[in-house]
Amino acid sequence: MSTTPQAPQPVAAPVPATHTEDKVTVISHSNLFYWWPVWAIGMIMGIFTLIDGYYMVVVPPNTTPVTRVTVDGEDREALVYPKGMRVRRVGGSKEKDAAVEMPKVHMSRNKNLGVIFCTALLVVIIITNVPLRGMWSLVVIITVIMLSVIFALAGWWEWIFEHLSYLDVRINAGGYFFISGLLFIAWFVTITFFDKNVYIVFTPGQFKVCTEIGGGEKVYDAIGLTLERQRSDLFRHYILGLGSGDLIVKTTGAQSHHFDLPNVLFISSKVQKIEDLLRKRVMESAPK
Repeated sequence: MSTTPQAPQPVAAPVPATHTEDKVTVISHSNLFYWWPVWAIGMIMGIFTLIDGYYMVVVPPNTTPVTRVTVDGEDREALVYPKGMRVRRVGGSKEKDAAVEMPKVHMSRNKNLGVIFCTALLVVIIITNVPLRGMWSLVVIITVIMLSVIFALAGWWEWIFEHLSYLDVRINAGGYFFISGLLFIAWFVTITFFDKNVYIVFTPGQFKVCTEIGGGEKVYDAIGLTLERQRSDLFRHYILGLGSGDLIVKTTGAQSHHFDLPNVLFISSKVQKIEDLLRKRVMESAPK
């Protein structure tokens, strides 16, 4: 019994493993990134004002509150305009044909909403414009704690809270949404589009730098590259920045360069990836 030899089957060539490009992009954000609490709190206060369901009424001077006014056979309370003053009318060519304007500006009964919003605004302004690095952050925290204890022992907190209760800051719902909406648009556009034009792209052998919006890229050798991470501002980097920091990149050689990238998000993981990338380059270039 004879057998016919079978033709050899073609062997598929091994498919090379696909690797994503070794690249780490570091983007420097503007200080506007830290303003997210302002538009977030403003939106929340605006929603609370709408839910409250009350309206703002503007009255002329010498308006008198009256506790008993008969309307449709029932006793009501009202604000009585001074003599000669009339409630504003809308519509109609003649005053007798015009209807009385109904209140339509939403205003919350709670005066604390405006106080909270203004406090958040002032705190963010101070934090983003007065950097407190290193020991200064610790000094501020210790000072606040010591003053709190001293005020409590001296019984001053009761006096302070009593007088703060007279503080009345009110913003209508439209004011909250207008300020917060425009700030959010500016924040989103800046974070999404403009900030991406200030960056450093690290690759195994080199890195590309663009330090200004609309500027060109410059390429540098990664040999002798040193990285410095700064996260010493407790309030800006940890509280508002959610783990951000400043990155300083230095090159060595006859023409050394120094690049500062402030406000880098997730800086710890970014620096770790860059170090892994540089370490990988050194291992690949080492003689076998």
